[in-house]
Amino acid sequence: MGILLVGGLKLSLVSRAGQLEELLHNKIPITRAMGVTVEDYDGKRLVLHAPLDLNVNHLGTAFGGSLNALAVLSGYGLLWLELQDFDCHIVIRDSSISYERPVSGDLRATCVLPDAETVEAFKKTFHDRGRARVSLFATIESQGEIDGQRGLGVELQVSGVHAALRRRVQEACS
Repeated sequence: MGILLVGGLKLSLVSRAGQLEELLHNKIPITRAMGVTVEDYDGKRLVLHAPLDLNVNHLGTAFGGSLNALAVLSGYGLLWLELQDFDCHIVIRDSSISYERPVSGDLRATCVLPDAETVEAFKKTFHDRGRARVSLFATIESQGEIDGQRGLGVELQVSGVHAALRRRVQEACS
């Protein structure tokens, strides 16, 4: 498990994931109502989880808005963790969603960082200019039976441009 040095304190990837979960619940209240938790974070990939029973539609499958929200949140969270700056503003600038089939189990959104060169360019631009954007891709996968076959299937794909904006000094002081 990786270690991050913040303000002289060593933080493991596990504690960073716990901080992210707390941040999501405090800054984006719908995540609490959805039951969003950080299932896994390995420094390159973030997996968020939400139970079906809190995100169900009238057909007994996952509500499309919850699926979209969880996928977008996986990108938000991954950028907060990558930038190591929970005070910056992460926003979705543009997104496109493709629903492949209904999700009939718990929701799991996975977002993976793009290649190292893209990530470094994003971070450099953010640190130099106080704002940057990057394209991310997230998926919702579910366990279960799909077309008569048991296994893991991709149920939804979201591509989007996320932006990070440094908080202004006056905002940070208010």
